[in-house]
Amino acid sequence: MRMVDADCSRVEAALQAGELACPVCNQALSPWGWGRRRCLRTHEGLLSTKPRRSICYPCVKTHILLPTVALLRRFDVAEAIGEALALKAAGWGHRRIAAGFGTPSTTVRDWLRRFALRAEAIRVHFTALAYLIDSSLGAIEPRGSPQGDAVEAMVVAADCTARRFGPVPLWRFVSGASGGRLLSNTSSPFPALQ
Repeated sequence: MRMVDADCSRVEAALQAGELACPVCNQALSPWGWGRRRCLRTHEGLLSTKPRRSICYPCVKTHILLPTVALLRRFDVAEAIGEALALKAAGWGHRRIAAGFGTPSTTVRDWLRRFALRAEAIRVHFTALAYLIDSSLGAIEPRGSPQGDAVEAMVVAADCTARRFGPVPLWRFVSGASGGRLLSNTSSPFPALQ
C-alpha cells in the first residue's frame, strides 16, 4: 500500500508518467488495475472510492494507492477520525463525540482506545517528523495527557510541513505521514522515517 493525493486525476497522471515510487524498492510504479470499491463515511454521507492498484515490475510487488482522505481498514474518513481524536484530547467522552458525529458510540470508542494504546508511538513519530522537517524547531509543549501530547505533535508536524512545502489539510497530512496506519492494529504502526 502507498498513500497518495486525494485527487484521483493527479494520481493517475503521476502513475502514468512513472512519478510514483514503490515503497519497497523506490522504483517507478506502473498501473495495474483497480482495488475493490469501498465507501467511506463522511459528515455529509458516504463517499464512494475505488482505489488504484499499481505494480512495481523490478520487485514484482503490487500496491493499492490509498488516498489520504482514508486510513487503512477504517470505514470513516481520516478527517472525522482526527476530529474525534482532537476532541478526546480536549476532554470529551466517546458518547458525546459519537452523538455529535452521528457515528455509533462503539466505533468512536474503538478509535479512542486504539489511539490511547498508540499515543506515545504517535507522539514520537510526529515529533521526529517535525524536527526532521524543521531542525530549528523549539520544544513542543506538553499538553498534560498522552493523547493531548500526540495531537500536539501531529499539529506541530503539520505546521512545519505547511511552512516548508505549502498547506495541506491537517488530517490528510496525518493520514499520509502515518502511511494510513494511524489507528493500525499491527505491531509496526508507521513507515520508517527516511
